[in-house]
Amino acid sequence: MKIAIISPNMNNLQEMGRIIGACSHSVTLIEGGKSKMRVVAEQEQPDLMLVEGMCCDPAELAQVEYVTTHHPGIAVILLCATQTPEFLINSMRAGVREVLPSPVTAGALEAAVSRIAAKRFGAHVPPVGKILAFMPCKGGSGATFLATNLGYQLADTKSVLLIDLNLQFGDALSFVHDGKPISTLADVARDINRLDASLLAASTVKISPNYCILAAPEEPSQAMEIKPEYIEIILSLAVTQYDFVLLDVGRTLDTLAIKALDRAYRIFPVLQAGLPYLRNAKKLLAIFTSLGYPEDKIELIVNRFERSGEIGVDDIRHSLGADILHTVPNSYKEVNASINHGDPMIETARSNAVTKNLAAFALTLSPKEEESRSLLERLFRRA
Repeated sequence: MKIAIISPNMNNLQEMGRIIGACSHSVTLIEGGKSKMRVVAEQEQPDLMLVEGMCCDPAELAQVEYVTTHHPGIAVILLCATQTPEFLINSMRAGVREVLPSPVTAGALEAAVSRIAAKRFGAHVPPVGKILAFMPCKGGSGATFLATNLGYQLADTKSVLLIDLNLQFGDALSFVHDGKPISTLADVARDINRLDASLLAASTVKISPNYCILAAPEEPSQAMEIKPEYIEIILSLAVTQYDFVLLDVGRTLDTLAIKALDRAYRIFPVLQAGLPYLRNAKKLLAIFTSLGYPEDKIELIVNRFERSGEIGVDDIRHSLGADILHTVPNSYKEVNASINHGDPMIETARSNAVTKNLAAFALTLSPKEEESRSLLERLFRRA
């Protein structure tokens, strides 16, 4: 792939050239700023343009938009020292494929370039796991319960890693395990330069033979140690080791959360059938649209749903314009008992409607071969 790198920092420019050149790409280095984008696009006609030195001024994105509009065959990646959610949204609107931190780590840069190459040329890449992100539309939606218990169901036949990205107040581990983690996401961040498959596996808590959880930091202050580019590196490795990578995302849409959501195969906003939830869900969906996420990437989950409630499925679809919508029945007593004991629902209430619902949901995400007995069938038989 033909790649042009533009940067005002000669040291960064040469280092990025070295990293990408080692991956057998053709690299052209241009010292300078964003003003050179048009000339480079017209003269070099690269497949990919990496531009370092952009700041958070939306006006600067005019140069980017010109290139993406007049040269749609050129993919653009920006490298920014400072990133804000606003800038990320405006960048995506301008046609930017990705926004990376500056200076960028070798792992994050290689992963980003590989993704562009795979999309552009259909390059053969080894099978990778699917990233599923669960995000509450409002506090108390039940996103963590659904993510942790669905992970347990999926692990019946697939390898699953759940990463708790609610960095300050995450407690996903406690939903299915009664112990404390030896290592957390903050510990992985501290050792990010030596992260490999063995270190990642050793940093998780094993819930079942195929199900592991990478816990959130024990202390809220440790959240500051986890940078967006670290999440990129961790996810790039995780999808090569697990069939499913589940993300329990907090309600804060910061740079780190957006970085994780960008990588997700599916995003599941979780809400309940109430007006406050619907209002928040509408805002969240609007943000996803601004980020350029396609409609089929978003699937709503209505938790604790009661058919006799005042707000029905048709009302929710009409209000949110959602075509794909899953409902999980209300079973407060059993779900609460499961959470309080730190046990998965399938272990405490196998015949419960919520358990059966999650088993069916898992089956839609990971269909089994016809000759194999389905998870749902075995669940009913055991029950």
